[in-house]
Amino acid sequence: MLSEPCGSSLLLSLPYDIFAIVSWSLSPRDLCNLSLCCRSLCALMATEKVWLTRCEMMGILSHRDLIEWRKGVSSYKALCRFLICVEPLIGIWVHQNPELGNVVYVMPGFVSVVGCRIIPQELGPLGIEDGPILWAPVFEVVGNSDGSATFFLHGRDKGQDFFYPGSVKPVERACNVLLLEVETRQQENRDELLHSKSFAPLSDKDLRKVCRSNSGISRSQRVLGQNEAKVPFSRLGFCDRRKLLHVVTTQVRQKVPEWANGPLFPRLRDDEENFQKELVLLLERRSLLMHMYRHGGCQIDWKASPELSTDPSQMELSQIRKSLDHPSGFCISHSDDDSHTQYTKRKGLGGYFRDSLKHILGKSSSTNGSDAISKNGSSSSEHKHAQLHEFLRSDDTIRLALHAANVKLSSYRAWPNMHESRFALYKLPMRVPTADQDYAGLWGGTFGWPPGRPSTDKPGKALFFLLLSYEESQGQRNLIATKILEGTHYVLHPNGSAMFIVNIDEPSLDPFPFETDADSLPVNVKHAFIGEGIANGYGFRYPGSKPGSLFVFQNGLLAFIWKESRAILTLQRLNLQELLRKGERVPPLPPIANFSYLTKSYSNVFAGFPNNSTCLSSQRFGLPLR
Repeated sequence: MLSEPCGSSLLLSLPYDIFAIVSWSLSPRDLCNLSLCCRSLCALMATEKVWLTRCEMMGILSHRDLIEWRKGVSSYKALCRFLICVEPLIGIWVHQNPELGNVVYVMPGFVSVVGCRIIPQELGPLGIEDGPILWAPVFEVVGNSDGSATFFLHGRDKGQDFFYPGSVKPVERACNVLLLEVETRQQENRDELLHSKSFAPLSDKDLRKVCRSNSGISRSQRVLGQNEAKVPFSRLGFCDRRKLLHVVTTQVRQKVPEWANGPLFPRLRDDEENFQKELVLLLERRSLLMHMYRHGGCQIDWKASPELSTDPSQMELSQIRKSLDHPSGFCISHSDDDSHTQYTKRKGLGGYFRDSLKHILGKSSSTNGSDAISKNGSSSSEHKHAQLHEFLRSDDTIRLALHAANVKLSSYRAWPNMHESRFALYKLPMRVPTADQDYAGLWGGTFGWPPGRPSTDKPGKALFFLLLSYEESQGQRNLIATKILEGTHYVLHPNGSAMFIVNIDEPSLDPFPFETDADSLPVNVKHAFIGEGIANGYGFRYPGSKPGSLFVFQNGLLAFIWKESRAILTLQRLNLQELLRKGERVPPLPPIANFSYLTKSYSNVFAGFPNNSTCLSSQRFGLPLR
């Protein structure tokens, strides 16, 4: 009589399809640990179907898209590794500035995720669904063949588009802040570099050129410092962080070649033939992009530059010294020379270190600001800024980095309280509609009736994006509509303010003032709730509110009406992925400002584009060009 299988033999005896179903209850870490048990399980865990099933369970891509993405990686296991890395990045990210709205939507590309900024704009003649929405690229996170992730920041300088390659730090699963940073690391081929003349040990004189001040630090202390814990980028003062970002982006940037100006993600599958052609172009673009990342492409002859690292995303400390030695090294432009106002600050190296020395001696006027943030987001005098030399001394190269972290943040009416001096984007939680929260999610619309398209008397209507969320307060359930984008010429309402708040447990008896919709069909009101809408209050930052009602229609549309003024804001649920796939791409801002625009502004800083064709598109959408 044959003995019944047990242990690993039991798993190996299962039919292949049954084992794939069993693997659904196992995490990727469990699957990897299972492969260490024996050779047979290792071979079973290496099969494609197990990891394809795991990729499907994540729900990021359809089965057809997973098959297409597999062509860009070595295995489904590598693809699963990449999807696990980028899954927390997908969603809506915002910043307080400019007040019109700074919305970056991270969505799947092709073996990548792409950060797309929605440009504040007016509604086009075709409406929201059929009219192309304007967007600009912010960054890409591209998957290598082994599933590791690579970071590319997008930016524009003097009419030329650039890539700014970097690394992706380990992504925290519950990340709510996306930071643009500079990280230090050891050169991989350090043993060979030590024999190179250009990488000889730094003298005290050289170190003084790089560090803000080496007063009181002996050579032995510097050697001991190598074994100390690394100083995080966030501990540097604002000026140091800004200057390091500027130096690194200036040195590692690479011109965008013509082949890279193609699509960043495939369009909708309404035309299968064109869709397949786009996939071929995307696959080729990704391969060339990764080749350019590893070898510097045709823009820089790395072999002819022995002082440069073999990794074009990194900078040697010798390069940092060269950048700091030039007085014009810190000419920081927050916008394109041709179409945006300039913010330029020039400071010689001597002045920079004099200020640093004053800061060390306690005579500085706190140019770095008091913005040190601990893990829980607190700020106090005990969290002192680190010196630049403390950040640089532990390693011999630096590079750009994307850091997705989880930080304790307070919020008010679903809008996070943001730190003004962090090069960061903040994630807005997207609630999936449920039976008791069926209006949660992203909505878009305009003022006026009928909804969806501009009228004859008002051809240009500002497009609003609102994030609807629920909050319980004093025993009642409130529906809060938070403004995240406003397409007016000059901002009317603070970014992150509540356009309206309604009590969904209290019905409204007010009648809807219109009888027909845009197609002259009768209006069918499903529900109506009492609430309050935004109004002029105690200045721009502290708006007041006035009573109104929210109406829910049978076709799924929403409309909020201010009772006194009879103004009406009509909304429809949005699918940003679909809108972006048929949208129109426009040039980005300079790299640092393109990631996080820190300057306070009440106008559309994203609207002025240098090329004529885009300007025509902007005028069609009623964008306020400057």
